[in-house]
Amino acid sequence: MKKDVIEAFLKKFKVEEKPRDSKDWDSYFMSLAHLIKERSSCLHRKVGAIIVRENRILATGYNQPPSGFPHCNEIECIRDALSIQSGENQEICYAAHAEQNALSQAAKFGISTDGATIYVTHKPCSICARLIINAGIKRVVYDVDYPDPLSEFLLEKTGVILEHYENAGR
Repeated sequence: MKKDVIEAFLKKFKVEEKPRDSKDWDSYFMSLAHLIKERSSCLHRKVGAIIVRENRILATGYNQPPSGFPHCNEIECIRDALSIQSGENQEICYAAHAEQNALSQAAKFGISTDGATIYVTHKPCSICARLIINAGIKRVVYDVDYPDPLSEFLLEKTGVILEHYENAGR
């Protein structure tokens, strides 16, 4: 193609400002967190998490027992067997939380989470809040509330932004 044809085309080049049909970033990443949670075999609460920095996915996780351990739908739930209520004794569970699994995946593959945002389908518990803080995550966006007021306290006192995602159109 001739140089003058290309130059003539480029001189006429215009960009029309049009509204974008795509979701905003928070909606996009929260919808992915909800998709990720479907991998969980938990009988009670499926949770998904996605760690993002500069609108790029760093790691994902969902609540699930450690690799090599039977899935939750294959064994008796220890929390049910011991009558443990939601929000209590989070450490008594076969599964790692979605946030823990996402952070573990980032660590396993040498991915820094410093300055990142984590999108979680459920508000993190206080155990996960501690890990999020120490991993350098600066913003937590969650969809469904979780009964652990200590997590809010820890995140607030350490300067981590906690945002309740609300999208009525979902």
